[in-house]
Amino acid sequence: MAALRADGRLSMRALAAAVHVSRANAYSRVERLQREGVITGFSALVDPQRYGHGLSAYVYLTIAQQSWKAVRRQVLDIPEVDHAALVSGEHDIVLLVRTRDAAALRDLVLSRLQDIPEIRSTQTVLILDETGPHAAGGGPPR
Repeated sequence: MAALRADGRLSMRALAAAVHVSRANAYSRVERLQREGVITGFSALVDPQRYGHGLSAYVYLTIAQQSWKAVRRQVLDIPEVDHAALVSGEHDIVLLVRTRDAAALRDLVLSRLQDIPEIRSTQTVLILDETGPHAAGGGPPR
C-alpha cells in the first residue's frame, strides 16, 4: 500500500520489485484489494495554487437537524469544495474550500452557501499555511 500511495502510476513490474514479490503476485494482490474495496481508485494530486485556487479556507456549517444528506448533495456540487465532513461539536459540517481569491471566497460563502436553506450559519477560517500532498505549493519538505 505504501508503494502505491507514494506513486499510484507504478507499473506492476516496479511495484513487484519494490515489495519483493513476483509480478503475478503483485497483480493478484492489487486486483484483490480493488475487488474488496480497499483500493477505490487512482487520482492525480493537483497543486491548488498552480491550478488557480491559491486561497484555501475551512468553512464550518451549522445546519438544520436531519439535513446532512440534502446539504451534502448540494455542497459537493460546488467545484470549490475539496472535502466535506460531518463532524461532532459546535458545528455540523466542515468544508475545505479552495478559491482563486478573497472575492471568490466571499461569493462562495455569502451567496452560494448561505443560499442553501438548510444551512443555518457559517464560520470561515483562512488557511495561512498547509502541508501534505494536497497542500497549495505541495507543502513544505518533510
